[in-house]
Formats: sequence, structure tokens, C-alpha cells
Amino acid sequence: MTRSSPGFRLSAATGTHRGDRLYQQDQVEVFSHARQTGCLLAVLADGMGGKSGGRKAADQVVLTAGQLFERYVPGEEAPADFLAQMAAEAHLMIKLTAIATEEEPHSTLAAFLVSPDRRCHWVHAGDSRLYHFRGAEMLKRSLDHSFVQRLIDEGQISEAEAAVHPQSNLLTGCLGTVQEPTPSLDITEQLQVGDSLLACSDGLWHYFNPRELGTVMHGLPPREAAELLIEKARQRAHGAGDNLSLAIVRVEALA
Repeated sequence: MTRSSPGFRLSAATGTHRGDRLYQQDQVEVFSHARQTGCLLAVLADGMGGKSGGRKAADQVVLTAGQLFERYVPGEEAPADFLAQMAAEAHLMIKLTAIATEEEPHSTLAAFLVSPDRRCHWVHAGDSRLYHFRGAEMLKRSLDHSFVQRLIDEGQISEAEAAVHPQSNLLTGCLGTVQEPTPSLDITEQLQVGDSLLACSDGLWHYFNPRELGTVMHGLPPREAAELLIEKARQRAHGAGDNLSLAIVRVEALA
């Protein structure tokens, strides 16, 4: 998908794979604003909660995001408020789904909103990640809401040790839990031509370091980059891979 605005163009691609699991519980979508060029929302959800509960949770995240984005008015509504509302309403819908189905669905959330002024706002909950690259260099990424990230923050383990920690899948925050979630918000004040944004589930980022991700994001168009990352993640999983999903958006110059 490509959407143009004065001075720049946004090119986007998404990808998913079931991995070696029986069920696909990831959902990802990139929404282009119907009334405002240069405005785009990417949303990724990694569902948890049994063979169907996780997918239902992820579906609610993407459905809620799409419905709210249809009503979103760039320039009149604060992007950070919009993303916070999106997280809160998705959380509520997942909890209502749990009551109706007698299941315990949960979901991560990783989303970014690009505005026509090239500002980029982030929101995330759980261990799905957001990355910002300038060329091949990673400028920043989101920090997981997970037990091992807490251990890293406290200086008890390293990033490398976290990757193989037996409790690496234990989350300290996501949507659909009994406790009200506290999603993290962030902002990039000015995206530049050549910048790339990546949202991905742990089934993908687990197999790459930032340097590898940046090299692929910089060297290939979004669609080819998505295909290569999925292919390499599947190879590195050695038959034991989780569901994986990603969304890539690149800021490009107008021809």
C-alpha cells in the first residue's frame, strides 16, 4: 500500500505466518485515512487464551482500531489521546468477549499513528514491539511489558540472557487482564525521508537483533523486507516457531 502527501509518500506492507502452531492468533492491519492524505495507522495484536480465545482478542483489537480510526479527525483530535482511547476500548471489548464466551482472552498491542505533519505517535502493551529506523540505524524501540524486561531494567540479566530465560513469555501488562492496563505512549516529532517503522510480534523479533532488522528495513522495499524477515524467522525457528506478524511503513520521497 502506498499513500502520498505533500512532500513525501508512505509505503506499507504487512505479513503474518502461523509458524509451527496449530492456530493463528496474531492479527495485523494498516489503515490509510479515508479523508486525509499522509495519515496512517498500523495496528498489531498477538492474542493469547486458548485455541480460539487469543484470536478473538486480537480480532477485537484490530476491529476497535479500525472503527475509531474511521471517526478520527487529524488536526482536531490529539493523536496520543486517540491511541490511549483505542487501547482502553480494545481492552474493554476483550473483557466483554471473555464474559460472552467464558474464555480468558488477552492480547498485546503495538500500534503507531503517522500524521500528515510527519509526527509519529506510538502505543504498546505487552511484548509486541515497535521500532524506528533511520536508514539502517535503529533510533529507538519500545520496551516490553514483561518479566524479563523488568529483570533487565533492574540489572539482573542482560538482553542476551533474557532471550533464553525460561520465563521470557511472562507478561506484566497486556489487554484483557483483570487489572486495568497501562499502555506506554511515545512520540517521534519528525519522521524523515528514509525512515522506517516496524511493528512486530515476539514470534518475529525473537530471531533478530536490531542491526539485522535495520539492514533489511533499509535495503529492501517494505513488501520484500516483510517476506525476507518471515522467511528468515521461520528458518531460525527450526520447527518450533510461534505465530508471527509484522507491519512495515517507510517514508519515501515523491518521485
